[in-house]
Amino acid sequence: MSVQRSLLPDLERGGVGVVLASTWSVDTPERQKAAVEAITEAWESREWPHDGLLSYTVHTGTDGDTLLHYSQWRDLETYEAFSAAADGRDARNADIDAAVPGIRRLGLGRYELYRGRSLNPKAEAEPGCIVIVDIPFKGPDPRRQRDWVDAVFDALDGDEPHPGAISAHFHASLDGTRVLNYAQWASEQAHIEALAAPGAGVGSGSDAWRRVQQHPGLAEGGSVKRYLPAVSLRQG
Repeated sequence: MSVQRSLLPDLERGGVGVVLASTWSVDTPERQKAAVEAITEAWESREWPHDGLLSYTVHTGTDGDTLLHYSQWRDLETYEAFSAAADGRDARNADIDAAVPGIRRLGLGRYELYRGRSLNPKAEAEPGCIVIVDIPFKGPDPRRQRDWVDAVFDALDGDEPHPGAISAHFHASLDGTRVLNYAQWASEQAHIEALAAPGAGVGSGSDAWRRVQQHPGLAEGGSVKRYLPAVSLRQG
């Protein structure tokens, strides 16, 4: 089973039952680059590890420190069985750690894709920036997660999208406590400009957006982080 390479995952591909998202901290842009090269070499030099793994993607943080890992799996049971058996995973990680010592792995979230949509059907630019928005809630409540995402979609329907906004895909954590929005933008600068001008596609002062921002059960501690596409791998 060979490995194929691109820049971005297919967020709408069929058969995805669970998405795993994690962050690594490597300290510097030079180590980010070295880590991506080591990851690519470790994966492309071996056979694809498991039919249940549909894609494995890495993005580099514009902070010059972090790497986002986003993988699509057929189901959680498949991932857990693969992880328990290792099946080459340890060898890959050993190669990466040898190339870039001192990587800090900052946790792993388990999600399912709930809703996604194009933000600007007329957008012609390829995604040049991935914006990851993490939204925490006060305790587990799967219904509340989805109600909040539905409220966001209602608010988006009343907005004129920023020309740099391409798509948004909302993932609900399996433990019921978080929502992760994987948003594609034309560029980092387009997202910066949109944040500086509320109402241009990121969230205005409308009643619908106020309902999103004041939704019951929202917790403090959310984050917005920008990443650049690096490598996306899938079975050939």
